Amino acid sequence: MSKKEITVEDKLRMLYDLQLIESELDKIRNVRGELPLEVEDLEDEIEGMKTRVEKMEGDIKEQDDAIKSKKQLIKDCQAKIAKYEEQQKNVRNNREFDAISKEMEFQDLEIQLAEKRIKEHKFQLEQKTEQCDEVKEKLQSRVDHLNHKKAELDTILEETKAEEEALLKVSADYSKKLDERLLKAYRRIRDNSRNGLAVVAVDRGASGGSFFTIPPQRQMEIAARRKIITDEHSGRILVDPELALEEKERMEGLFKGLVG
Repeated sequence: MSKKEITVEDKLRMLYDLQLIESELDKIRNVRGELPLEVEDLEDEIEGMKTRVEKMEGDIKEQDDAIKSKKQLIKDCQAKIAKYEEQQKNVRNNREFDAISKEMEFQDLEIQLAEKRIKEHKFQLEQKTEQCDEVKEKLQSRVDHLNHKKAELDTILEETKAEEEALLKVSADYSKKLDERLLKAYRRIRDNSRNGLAVVAVDRGASGGSFFTIPPQRQMEIAARRKIITDEHSGRILVDPELALEEKERMEGLFKGLVG
């Protein structure tokens, strides 16, 4: 049968079938819930924390290097003082003695200043190390949480992978049966629908999408299956209850076959 020979009723059945198939896909994806987004957010948060830890470790190294530098400066000053003390033993006059004494005083001041700076660097080092340890502890907690969420997501994906792939294939096959204009309209309605419903059945005289009552004359037109009718409130495509029931029963058999 070519697309030109397809009746309006055939189109309605195919549209409703496609809706049923894609609603099944929606159910599978809903099982995952917010897990994929949670995993993505956790990965971003962990990357940010790793960058923070790297910066803090760099700051810690700077403080540690500064302490080592000051300690080396103290050793150098002490060595100069020892050298000046030896020189003082061999001075020829008071002027030389005073000059050496001033050099020794200067080196002593340098030592005092270096010791003060060491205390400051040690204080900064302790603070930054403590902060870094806290971030590392939190980071490990987030990594553990991420691994748990990934395992949870992987389990769900593994359980639903075969069914989802089969449904996607069936969805693609059914989409090919519809003409492009009608398929685009269906996709547009589905994308704009909060629950992904583009085709709904009339239920107790009201639209399954908006629950607004449909006039009896309109219901008769829908049941006649001679033209595609949309709900004036929600924009969804409407099918009559009998057609919906027939297709649901038929598609349930298809779904069971896919799972099996």
